[in-house]
Amino acid sequence: MCPLMGKFGFSNRYNKIMKKIINILVPYDFSDAARCALDYAVNYVGTSSDMHITLLYASMMKDTGHLENAFKSLRKEYGKALRSPLTWMVARDSLNNAIRKACEAVKADLIIMGTTGSSETTTSPTHTSKFILQAECPVLVIPQAEREFHLKNIALVLGRDAIEERAVLETLLDVVRRFNAKVHVLTIENEPGDYGYSETEEKNENLLEYYLEDFYADHMFIENPDVVQGICTYAEEKEIDMIAILPRNHARRSSPSEGRLTRILTQRAKTPVLAID
Repeated sequence: MCPLMGKFGFSNRYNKIMKKIINILVPYDFSDAARCALDYAVNYVGTSSDMHITLLYASMMKDTGHLENAFKSLRKEYGKALRSPLTWMVARDSLNNAIRKACEAVKADLIIMGTTGSSETTTSPTHTSKFILQAECPVLVIPQAEREFHLKNIALVLGRDAIEERAVLETLLDVVRRFNAKVHVLTIENEPGDYGYSETEEKNENLLEYYLEDFYADHMFIENPDVVQGICTYAEEKEIDMIAILPRNHARRSSPSEGRLTRILTQRAKTPVLAID
């Protein structure tokens, strides 16, 4: 082995640089779904003095002055739980445009959004599922039914394509280190063929072991022609606290996908879904 190469063949110049989640943006419209997202964000941040939550209210209304007192009440309500007080922004713009601009303004490392979800028979995308395909930073989608905060077991959904950007694993590593969580890699075998033996899959495995360190628990291969159903069933049976996916709709080195899996999963999953792009 070349002396400049590490255990899995990565040069020392690729040493891991922790990608810290510091600034969190929560789109907030005072709905129950938004409230669930805020509760989750507050629990995620905890008493950290380095992390900060910014709320974003987007509306085309001209008169938004009445919101000031409402946001002040939220700051007071969560004041004892957070060391860094809540801040907020009000934008007269469409939701997607407002989120993009707010992300740049606060240098958001993570967006946490609530969703009401949809039934298995509903095909229309929600606002959250549409935005997540455009986002340029990680998005954590919280189902409205999510009431208790647990983050000990994360399912990372991985297909047969190469992991293009190492940064996505740095983001995931920051999450698991913060909560000392275990990562269970999940591949749904929805087509005939041998899984886990290609050169690309072997490289992915090496990357996972290198970046996720001792937090990497196992890699499960489950046969199911319906990928979303397979993921959701696994998450429920194994009591998974978060599903992590690597959307390919912004792929640069290969053909980007249309993001169908990401959209449907964020609509139907009963477990928080982290899309790292």
